[in-house]
Amino acid sequence: MSANAPITQDVMTIPRKLPEGPVNLVGLTRDQLRETLIAHGTPEKQAKMRVGQIWQWIYQWGKRDFAEMTNLSKAYRAELAERFVIEVPEVVSKQVSTDGTRKYLVRIAGGHEVEVVYIPEEGRGTLCVSSQVGCTLTCSFCHTGTQKLVRNLTAGEIVGQIMVARDDLDEWPVPGVPKDETRLLSNIVLMGMGEPLYNFENVRDAMKIAMDGEGISLSRRRITLSTSGVVPEIARTAEEIGCLLAVSFHATTDEVRDKLVPINKRWNIETLLEALRAYPRLTNSERITFEYVMLDGVNDSDEDARRLIKLIEGIPAKVNLIPFNEWPGAPYKRSSNNRIRAFADIIYKAGYASPIRTPRGEDILAACGQLKSATERARKSRKEIAAEAGLQS
Repeated sequence: MSANAPITQDVMTIPRKLPEGPVNLVGLTRDQLRETLIAHGTPEKQAKMRVGQIWQWIYQWGKRDFAEMTNLSKAYRAELAERFVIEVPEVVSKQVSTDGTRKYLVRIAGGHEVEVVYIPEEGRGTLCVSSQVGCTLTCSFCHTGTQKLVRNLTAGEIVGQIMVARDDLDEWPVPGVPKDETRLLSNIVLMGMGEPLYNFENVRDAMKIAMDGEGISLSRRRITLSTSGVVPEIARTAEEIGCLLAVSFHATTDEVRDKLVPINKRWNIETLLEALRAYPRLTNSERITFEYVMLDGVNDSDEDARRLIKLIEGIPAKVNLIPFNEWPGAPYKRSSNNRIRAFADIIYKAGYASPIRTPRGEDILAACGQLKSATERARKSRKEIAAEAGLQS
């Protein structure tokens, strides 16, 4: 492999086209959609126009039935229906927290399941999207990390999570009706199951679809990708996606970060910070978010706060402090409110925004670090979960 080759995981992504049956159009980029239409009989001279029309029906209006695409001829709609489908992940269950957070368990090809979380806020709403089934990072404070990686999600399965949430929120505009600019789903965070930068191409294609102005039309500054520190892919995130960047940092020494975020053994704090300082889109208006989970007696001392300030010096940044969200068998406890506030105050006085994230959806295990597919969770006893988290020899 060349020195410039992208870093990816050797895990299978289910192909868009199954051995038999129609092709799913969800997740195809504009170029891929054009090529697919031509390959299935659409005249090349018409292909660009057809792409624009079909694209709007799928991603602007949320239509799944070709018969509803009324600006296409009846004969062409029949041809499309024979050769293609418009399919999104199947919602297996929906849970609603007392605070309004919604957690969807969705099923994808192969019968695998992932979780998607919608967090409503005043004047906006954020969707937490998954990029893999399971995860390989084994971060010791994260419930998802105790579930083995099964495979990468396709671009269609990633953008399909956004479409499923818009279905549930009833947020697809109606053709011919003036558009309501108030969005229930206004932001996306790639902070669900998996490491997005280990599935870069599919994440990139899905976010390009979400950002396309003739479809879902989310601004790139409304999308945040969170990585645990896959250093060789960080610059590509700015160049090929252009979204905001968040880093799961969580420690101020390599000794502690090696335990909390084991990818640190491959790319340590110094290497990670070098990549962040060189991030192509780094400005005061597009700061990097350092995510820092507050673990009692592990990483929450005043000394840690002061070390963190020194480490990020010169990087336009904010520090998002996350009270640890406990899960069955978790090996850590949440720092006290007083300790978290004291830590935040030190960061703030050094000139960095240091918001304390309000835990959301804890009663339905939908909070940060708690996601895990229900079937996987149900298969394991508390003892097994604790063993995977390293509590037992």
